[in-house]
Amino acid sequence: MKILIIGGGNMGTTYARSFLRSHIANKGDMMILEKSPEKANELSKQDIGTVYGTPASCLHKADLIILAVKPQDTGLLFKNLLPYVQEQQVFLSIMAGVKVKTIMNALGVKKVIRAMPNLPAQIGMGMTAFTSSDEVTRIELVTVQNLLNTTGKTIYVENEQAIDASTAISGSGPAYVYFFMNAMIKAASEMGFSDSEAELLVSQTFKGAIDLHNKSNLSCEDWIKKVASRGGTTEAALNDFNANELHNNIVSGAQAALNRAIELGEE
Repeated sequence: MKILIIGGGNMGTTYARSFLRSHIANKGDMMILEKSPEKANELSKQDIGTVYGTPASCLHKADLIILAVKPQDTGLLFKNLLPYVQEQQVFLSIMAGVKVKTIMNALGVKKVIRAMPNLPAQIGMGMTAFTSSDEVTRIELVTVQNLLNTTGKTIYVENEQAIDASTAISGSGPAYVYFFMNAMIKAASEMGFSDSEAELLVSQTFKGAIDLHNKSNLSCEDWIKKVASRGGTTEAALNDFNANELHNNIVSGAQAALNRAIELGEE
């Protein structure tokens, strides 16, 4: 299968490296389309596939086209791709908010898969939700899922609205985690720890808590109860969180991300 990745940014190059590292694709089958001459030159040095600068030079060669560009760029992107699109090609989009029907109508294609990965895909620990148009065959869907699995875990969803929801939860989610970690690191520093000590205290606490949760059948609420003894230090922190409605603020933030994902699809 010939694969063309449109966009040589973080996710585009992550996919190229993951596919090659897992031997699910080889360099001879991997192509990257990058409009920036400077970035294209840098990508050429990375030896992760053949780099092209225009759709006319490569689009017709691809069986699978991965759209890894900003959703704000779709208007110009679709216009540039349209003359070279072939009906049998499969399009995999990771553009936030851009609907399957929008891609089908803009490019005149039938086989479209829409996915939402996240940043930990860079180390093979990503989370990707994906869905597809009815015209994508079972074999094509399995092939694409195998490609996506090289970057972490995947779930297939029937309802496309769940892709916008996954954008708000797993797509944007790493930033929420880093936001919380950053606040804890700052608190540790203010309590007298050095920067490196604060970083280690917080990062290992997060890693340990997540690993412990994943190796048990207990819910997050169950684990909170195990840590927070009555009248203790953890309860004091949780009481402060609740008084400041931190839980509700997190839910509200995720909803704001969902609303923006929906807006992007309508712009």
